[in-house]
Amino acid sequence: MLVSISSHALADGDPKAGEALFTKTCGGCHKIGRYAQAAFAPQLNGIFGRVAGTTRDYVYSSAMKASGITWQRDTLMAFIKDPSDVVPGTNMHFWGISDAQKLDDLLAWLQANQNAE
Repeated sequence: MLVSISSHALADGDPKAGEALFTKTCGGCHKIGRYAQAAFAPQLNGIFGRVAGTTRDYVYSSAMKASGITWQRDTLMAFIKDPSDVVPGTNMHFWGISDAQKLDDLLAWLQANQNAE
């Protein structure tokens, strides 16, 4: 039997652990899911493939809008690890996550919820 899997389904992390990390570390500012809306930070529905700074319901920094980034696994991993290194002048005041397993877990959960809208 041949099974086709999109590249978004190939995350190495544990989505369950990623959900717990998102809730604890990211969920105070970011939302994801059917009724997610921007508040203190942009909602993250459909983040993979989205051009940075383009959701309609959030006012982004000039730096984010001018970054030219399209969010994919590698760009999200780098940004979550060190936001101001990837987008100098970003409004995201976050110390970053340097633990590779935690990054993989978080990205696996985000990928699993890619179409949560």
